[in-house]
Amino acid sequence: MIAAIAPLLIALASFALRLFNIASIKTMIFDEVYYVDGARDLLKYGVEVSGSKPEFVVHPPIGKWMIGLGIKLFGDNPLGWRFATALVGSLMILIVALIAHRLFYSPLLTALASALMAVDGLALVHSRTALLDNFLAFFILVATYFFVVKKYWWTGLFLGLALATKWSAIYFILLFGCIALYRAFTHHTGRDLIRPSLSRIGAFGILPIAIYITSWWGWFVSDRGWDRHYSSSVVKSFIYYHQQMLNFHTSLTEKHNYQANPWSWMILGRPTSFYYETPKSCGAATCSQEVLALGTPFLWWLGTIAVAVVIGFWIRSLVQRNFDPAVTIIVAGITAGYLPWFFFQKRTVFSFYSIIFEPFIILALVYCARIFLTTQRRKSDRAFILGELGILGLFIVIALNFIYFLPLYIGQVTTYDAWHAHMWFESWI
Repeated sequence: MIAAIAPLLIALASFALRLFNIASIKTMIFDEVYYVDGARDLLKYGVEVSGSKPEFVVHPPIGKWMIGLGIKLFGDNPLGWRFATALVGSLMILIVALIAHRLFYSPLLTALASALMAVDGLALVHSRTALLDNFLAFFILVATYFFVVKKYWWTGLFLGLALATKWSAIYFILLFGCIALYRAFTHHTGRDLIRPSLSRIGAFGILPIAIYITSWWGWFVSDRGWDRHYSSSVVKSFIYYHQQMLNFHTSLTEKHNYQANPWSWMILGRPTSFYYETPKSCGAATCSQEVLALGTPFLWWLGTIAVAVVIGFWIRSLVQRNFDPAVTIIVAGITAGYLPWFFFQKRTVFSFYSIIFEPFIILALVYCARIFLTTQRRKSDRAFILGELGILGLFIVIALNFIYFLPLYIGQVTTYDAWHAHMWFESWI
């Protein structure tokens, strides 16, 4: 019974942590300066502007509308800016639990999935900062749940919302769509294949595109939209705008102090500092206050091993042509969320983008826990109980690691020496 309600209790506790002193940093954190400003414009004009002039923006509107909902509820202040991301960050704990339940059918493993999600530092930082990536990860995760239960039109709906938040959702649309189409071809033949094939095309092609285009309604109906009148044809103007957006994303090679090669993301080679100040008072000569987008180290390092194990099982399943749904989902999520970044070696990229595939690292860890417990159960009941205790002990170590880094996740003022003690590697500074 406790394991069954654990995800809800964990999500509620995590929501409280996400809201704790969320407005203590009064200034905008990292890229909040772009997205909060965009949310303000959308609420006032329905389109983003710069003063009295149209503004060229490089990300679709939905994530900024989400920030705007928080502003509408709590005002144009730090709580209003960050409330929506705190809410969806907490909901993600429940969604990952629902996915784990569908994949593993174990209350214990479902509780483990939600608990691991709750003690990840990167997820916490994103849930306290008004960036677009947490909304993107949320929509992708909800889409994944519906994909697992094979409700493809709902999958397409949330993939469309993800695409209307950030373009990187396109890889999930393509990969999930291909898998869904493959399933149609393996279960139907001849004329019976027509209907499911058309349904998949609609769910993963037409619906996401329709949602994406609709998300730009403010640009279509306003004279303030950037290059809205580039052509007498609104369609041509829209296409031109997107050509300029694509050019921006593909030519973004300006050096940044916190840029990080994708090879280093999972091992936390170069986390992104969202905020750093040196306050005057902390009981020491020198003080520090930082918000560091750093995953809980022990969780991510173990997760890297777990992902490698899952990929090994996936390769074996390819040879044996016996696919485990859990392995398929995990590998698909890692592939769509992580692999594409390796093809942009010259582009300026950051490790905090990895929040999009972080839930799949959690699922990989839970999958490995299932393998371990299954092996222990085959030995004896005593071995199984010891195995459960071993997993509990490992979780406690991860949770303590999370607590140790908590001051860096919530922007707590500490002494400089205390801050420096958390810098385990020079590349973290």
